[in-house]
Amino acid sequence: MKTLVCVKRVPMTGGRIVLTEDKQAIETKHLGFAISPHEECGVEEAVRLWEHHGGDTVVLTLGPADAQEQLRDSMAIGIARGIHLVTDGEEWDPEATAGAIVEAVRADEAASGPFDLIFFGNESADSGGFQIGLRVAHALDRPCATGLKGVAVEGGVARCEQEEGGGRDVYELPLPAVVTVLEGLNLPRYPSVPGRMRAGKKPLDASTPERPASRLERSRLVVPEGESKQAEVLGHGADAASAVVDLLEQIGVAS
Repeated sequence: MKTLVCVKRVPMTGGRIVLTEDKQAIETKHLGFAISPHEECGVEEAVRLWEHHGGDTVVLTLGPADAQEQLRDSMAIGIARGIHLVTDGEEWDPEATAGAIVEAVRADEAASGPFDLIFFGNESADSGGFQIGLRVAHALDRPCATGLKGVAVEGGVARCEQEEGGGRDVYELPLPAVVTVLEGLNLPRYPSVPGRMRAGKKPLDASTPERPASRLERSRLVVPEGESKQAEVLGHGADAASAVVDLLEQIGVAS
């Protein structure tokens, strides 16, 4: 079985996100980098499929030279080889990104056969565009399921599970196929020291795709507002007791 996982170098999600003055990019001077949590689960799932079925596993990213770090991290947990589409670090729009990935997929498939399954994160942790997986699937004319919390492959079919209400919707896709997965699909393993040493010796194919003229325009980025929290002082000392009782009665936990 041959699988591909597409990942993106993004600022670590635990940091405070600040935008540049023109609202066109994230200010990254003081941030660490990783791959999106959804994509970590995609990498883990590809490794598990390889452990079960054998075959070939590939990780691909489009990004600056420093993104080699994220490729090596993925190879450290079991991915066999990497493809790096090197850019100058400027953000590519979804159409251009998908186009470059499609060209890389076709070139690899011409050399070593088709990918049975291509994994994407449901959306990237920085721009959250939700577009790349669908665009790639459409360009390759392959079935696609998105937002998955379960993936299993047996007999040339991918069984895909989406959480819905109190249960799950199940889709069966004939291979080859494209899927986008969510955090929680599995529990990703951590790279070991021997794994990192092996990753440094695994093949990494780097090339520089030509960026096409953009047909999309970004207006601006916005950092979502966090949940507001307010505290109300009901009083001090014994004088606050009656106010506390009144509040408990209002919210229905005392009568």
